[in-house]
Amino acid sequence: MDARLNYATGTTAPKIVKYVMSAGKAIKDSSLPATTQELVALRVSQINGCAVCIDMHTKEATAAGETPVRLNLVAAWREATVFTEAERAALEFAEEGTRVADAAGGVGDEVWANAAKHYDDEQLTALVILVSFMNMVNRLNILTRQPAGDYEPGQFH
Repeated sequence: MDARLNYATGTTAPKIVKYVMSAGKAIKDSSLPATTQELVALRVSQINGCAVCIDMHTKEATAAGETPVRLNLVAAWREATVFTEAERAALEFAEEGTRVADAAGGVGDEVWANAAKHYDDEQLTALVILVSFMNMVNRLNILTRQPAGDYEPGQFH
């Protein structure tokens, strides 16, 4: 499959992608635990069907020491016993924040309060921005049919 657009060519795409990547770096540098960030990014990408982001975040998580069992169970995290309560709160938040059309109102008060029990204001801010960011990036990649499979860990850092 060939991508519909090459984000590295032209004048508009490279300018915008530079800022998008900068936002991604700021999220990565936040105090939200790196493991949580990768699990959330992976779950949002699974829901949206973004193959290139699933490829990227699975490989980044693996390179950071995440186990295959946990990565394979992200899609079924509710039934899995391998996630902490904080990770479960973040995954639930990610799902409601991604399925806003289905959730009729976005993230519910109970889900927000549960996430706030586990994350301080800075981490919660990073979680909100991460979920929003991943949904945006997923859409950019899906709309332009970016191919998956060739990502190398650290490629965009």
